[in-house]
Amino acid sequence: MSDEELAISMSKGDKRAFDELYMRYAQPLMGYFMRMLYRDRELAEDFLHDIFAKLIKKPELFDPSRSFKTWVYSVANNMCKNEYKRREVRKNTSSGLDSSYNVKDENRGVLSEVHDRQFGEDLKRSLEELDEKHSEVFTMRHVDGLSIKEIAEILQISDGTVKSRLFYATKYLASSLEQYNPITTR
Repeated sequence: MSDEELAISMSKGDKRAFDELYMRYAQPLMGYFMRMLYRDRELAEDFLHDIFAKLIKKPELFDPSRSFKTWVYSVANNMCKNEYKRREVRKNTSSGLDSSYNVKDENRGVLSEVHDRQFGEDLKRSLEELDEKHSEVFTMRHVDGLSIKEIAEILQISDGTVKSRLFYATKYLASSLEQYNPITTR
């Protein structure tokens, strides 16, 4: 069944439909909340619980003519924005990249690991230098894996605006991280 069909079935009381939606979206939404909420696991878990509680209590909030994925990410995005406002730290939002991620390959050398760690730190710094609207679109596209159309619907902007912001962010990051480009560093 499609996500939309499951949401309709869930609104009619089908517990298995809810379970299936939970299985499909719990991990991706948890990752999204972790990135958007300063890597605060407890807060991310609370938000994940809240979003699924909303689905159970008010399934009619979902408009079946829309994509469920776009709708649920829109709700998640609005929840995060409300949290930012509540904390009054809108200018200091996290880029969602965590330098503590350390995937090790025993065959890799120390220099390579240091290089990768430095790249991650520089990428995070560069994303933080971008204004929020550009870093948000870049992160949604390249970290969350959302399509341009999905991002446009979630942020309630045009596809062209998403593309423009992605272009600007990519151009800025390419320039700011040029020392890591293997073509220009040879």
